[in-house]
Amino acid sequence: MAHKELKAKALQNPKVAEEYEKLEEEFSLLKQMLAARHQAGLTQADIAQKMGTKATALTRLESSLSNGKHSPSLSTLRKYAKAVGYRLEVKLIPKQ
Repeated sequence: MAHKELKAKALQNPKVAEEYEKLEEEFSLLKQMLAARHQAGLTQADIAQKMGTKATALTRLESSLSNGKHSPSLSTLRKYAKAVGYRLEVKLIPKQ
């Protein structure tokens, strides 16, 4: 079963959908970070070096956003953005 099909099936469960919605912001940020890293043609090790940290720290950072267990600081996100040639912008958006 393809990822999209599996996701759609899982989200039919109200409890899964509720938990997924709680992580929506983290998933969105992670998707943007991974896209920026790939667009820059950089590995986790490359970014870690630019940020002055270890590759394992980058692995933890990226995985923490997918499991919702840790929220990185704005400082860390700024360093990541700078390392991939971006700048960080944080906005408050009204709920719909």
